[in-house]
Amino acid sequence: MTKKFTIVSLGCAKNTIDTEQMLYVLFEAGYEYVEDPDDADVGIVNTCAFIEDAKSESIQEIIELSEAKTTGAMHALVVTGCMAERYKTEIFSEMPEVDALVGTGSYLRIAEVCDSLLEASERGKLERIAIFDDINAPVRECGRVQSTPPATAFIKIAEGCDNCCGYCVIPSVRGCYRSRKMEHIIEEAKGLAESGVRELILVAQDISRYGIDIYNRYALAELLTELAKIEKLDWIRLHYLYPDEITDELIYVIAKEEKILKYIDMPVQHSSDRLLESMNRRYSRSELESLIKKLRREIKGVVIRTSIIVGLPGETEEDFEGLCAFVKKMKFERLGVFPYSREEGTPAGEMENQVPDEIKNQRAEHIEQLQSRVMDSFNRKRIGAKVDVLVEGYDTFAGYFYSRSYAESPEIDGLVFFKPKSVRPKAGDMVTVKILEDLDGDIIAEYDEATIR
Repeated sequence: MTKKFTIVSLGCAKNTIDTEQMLYVLFEAGYEYVEDPDDADVGIVNTCAFIEDAKSESIQEIIELSEAKTTGAMHALVVTGCMAERYKTEIFSEMPEVDALVGTGSYLRIAEVCDSLLEASERGKLERIAIFDDINAPVRECGRVQSTPPATAFIKIAEGCDNCCGYCVIPSVRGCYRSRKMEHIIEEAKGLAESGVRELILVAQDISRYGIDIYNRYALAELLTELAKIEKLDWIRLHYLYPDEITDELIYVIAKEEKILKYIDMPVQHSSDRLLESMNRRYSRSELESLIKKLRREIKGVVIRTSIIVGLPGETEEDFEGLCAFVKKMKFERLGVFPYSREEGTPAGEMENQVPDEIKNQRAEHIEQLQSRVMDSFNRKRIGAKVDVLVEGYDTFAGYFYSRSYAESPEIDGLVFFKPKSVRPKAGDMVTVKILEDLDGDIIAEYDEATIR
């Protein structure tokens, strides 16, 4: 009898890769994926629990998927991911609809768990299962089933984190920093390129630390040099670089290698030295400003993306005004701002002088307004420029192709739109476009038919 499953993947790109590995394991075990939960024998939710909004979304998805146990054929519901790891006891006690919990160190046992649940269901004796293996164990290599658009794929180069920022739960749910061996990453990247991937996005909680645990040195520059040799790869994009670990060697390699996109995703979180120290961020405002100047000086055309947290414990009006001045001065081409989320089990969660939600939200909105002007100015300066874009698809309603240039990372930045001509590109093609206008963060362009490749 065919065993059928459905799966919901939430959260970051790292979670996406975990889901893709679970897909591989389940397919190898003879499971069939179905989109409709009512047709599934087992449902899986791969959760996120980084901040309060992510937890709320995870809970809602669990509740919605569990309805198929009443309305459809579903026998069991499995919860995996960061929320399962973080709230081992609470989920079972507060959510009776959940039949199994699989922690972040146990993804590759997903088929084993599903088999056990379905076998128990057939016997009429379904018992709850909890699998929580060591989250600090070395990274296990596994195949994956790509779920992103065919020409773009994420590749995880490390797991866990040792930075221990005061507001963050990641080390407690993902374990210590563990790099994958370079040869395994290169082998996977070659396989993705052979399958049609043109844009490879390197991810980890902190990719700049890559190699320090297994090679006793920062090895990201070396890894990038090797990845750039893969013939069928066109773009290599970097997410997320920690400011105090960006070496001169890394800057040189990014600047030199044509395939490495001149796009730096570097979360800085704040500009106040006092708040940065209290959050265990290991740099000062002056060091940030010096680094950003160096990046712009050494890497021609670099686009810098960052993230900002407003409303950190103890953030005064003076701190916020300083942050606004920093954002205006640095002119980040891309920026995301988030109100601080108070998380239990973190040093920041226990701090006094918590900022009221109303003030946090007001401050976030103000930063967004400042950034929108910066981004509009950046996009206007691009008008008339010719850039290469990766075509993602065609919007039949709007009548435009949509694509991204080096300056737009998937899902978090805008898009580049252009009208069809007699020769139509397809998803996964690269074309050269001329930028015509800025449209609320997106770009309108025209493309040269002769450049399709």
